[in-house]
Amino acid sequence: MSDEWLKLQSGGATAGIALRGAEWRRWHVGGADRLWAPDPAWWTDVAPLLFPVVGWTRGGVIRVAGSTYPLGLHGFARTLRFAVAARDQASVRLVAQDDDQTRQAYPFAFGLAVTLSLDTWSVSLRAEVTNRSAGPMPYGFGFHPGFCWPFDGGRQHDYSVLFDVAEEPAVPEIAPGGLFSVRRRRVPLSGRTLPLSAGLFAREALCFIDAHSRGLRFVRRGGSAIRVAFEGCPAMALWSRAGAPFLCVEGWQGYGDPEDFVGDLAEKPGLAHLSPGQTAHHVMRVTFEPAPVTFDANA
Repeated sequence: MSDEWLKLQSGGATAGIALRGAEWRRWHVGGADRLWAPDPAWWTDVAPLLFPVVGWTRGGVIRVAGSTYPLGLHGFARTLRFAVAARDQASVRLVAQDDDQTRQAYPFAFGLAVTLSLDTWSVSLRAEVTNRSAGPMPYGFGFHPGFCWPFDGGRQHDYSVLFDVAEEPAVPEIAPGGLFSVRRRRVPLSGRTLPLSAGLFAREALCFIDAHSRGLRFVRRGGSAIRVAFEGCPAMALWSRAGAPFLCVEGWQGYGDPEDFVGDLAEKPGLAHLSPGQTAHHVMRVTFEPAPVTFDANA
């Protein structure tokens, strides 16, 4: 496959994953492509993995045990070269680990394994992070898939996001440099329902860092839906660019540096911490629901 892609198939559904970054790159289900296709005019990624940090770091660096390391937006997982550990027609397991280059940015020994499994209507991505260091290892991890918007015809404002449970209608403001402010701004969220519009993301991503939900539905009113559910990702975010034809539905362990944070990486809020030899799991399951979904604007 060009650009070292692997193709998976299950029934009438197909998916593709790249060896570079273990990035999920294609999903054809229900007769159409549902994942965003990269476009330099808007965004050149599709569904990058975020590791070992999520979001921006202050000044593009992290601090570990008194030393400073260059580590910027979303870390370096998207640049890693993965190897195939196992594969069949509908699933593949890819593995990568630290090397001299990664240790110059993140001074820990780690293992990262990603398993993509496809069935007729769903894709499951399971990431395993292992601490291969002699001491504790702090890290962040995130899923960042972009979906076509619209993905089922119509116009962008025909779509909404329906969280599993009601969420707070306020999100952190993003300060200069991508840092998280203690200030919050209101968003047009009513209970579980967030109507979507082209201008909703004109300022910044909507980051629900204390989300009550563990999943949501990206739905066209009276039409089909894309269900996205997470495990091991206590924060969720929605991101696009004003007028762009995609919507990212993200699950995070960790988030960008707080505006006043100048401490060691181990002190950064939101991160996971692994003991030597310990492995943690982060899971995203995405399901296409072709049947009409009941839409209740007052839910």
